[in-house]
Amino acid sequence: MTFTRYAIYFAPPAQADWTQFATNWLGWDMEAGTTAAHPEVAGVDVASVTEVPRKYGLHATMKPPFRLHDGQTVEALDEACARLAATQPPVTLDGLEIARLGRFLALRTLGDETALNALAAACVRDLDEFRAPATQAELERRRANGLTPEQDANLTRWGYPYVMGSFRFHITLSGKLSKPVLTVVEQALQAQLAPLLPSPFRIADLALMGEAGDGRFHLIQRYALSG
Repeated sequence: MTFTRYAIYFAPPAQADWTQFATNWLGWDMEAGTTAAHPEVAGVDVASVTEVPRKYGLHATMKPPFRLHDGQTVEALDEACARLAATQPPVTLDGLEIARLGRFLALRTLGDETALNALAAACVRDLDEFRAPATQAELERRRANGLTPEQDANLTRWGYPYVMGSFRFHITLSGKLSKPVLTVVEQALQAQLAPLLPSPFRIADLALMGEAGDGRFHLIQRYALSG
């Protein structure tokens, strides 16, 4: 399969109960490369609620999607990901919780995020030679959303605003929702997903992802954190 962009994700363990529910919730199984049947949730149009994040799959972004730099290859990127993972230890946090990020719903970590943020920073920094520079159109589109000075500096240096000091680990569960819908969906997820969430929550590997021509992301390879 040919990919237009690549990214480094935390991809939840496929066999975990919470992963299976949340994958079906989004409707795209990025590990299998297939659509997934949404759960039936009373009072919630799951397909509509999850339309925007569906193509990315169930994940947390560690290095945002990028085009491959001229002269670089997927094989070299794969090797670099393996080397990076071999230098990084697994990260353990207290757990996960369902949280509001503005008008979105996501899973956020509980506990000290210092090691997690360091891992994300290493992914951004140590693999940056593989990233093609952002185009002027991409820069302008990001800046149109309004950025802090730190975020704008990140955009200029790393091609994305919300990295390094502006990074917030999250696993997106919805698109932007109206307040009434947000409340209903949050209650449904608290009832059905929250009881499945792990405590503690462990990040044991990184995942190289590829964006196919239809815009959907597929898992290419996992790399165990063994540093």
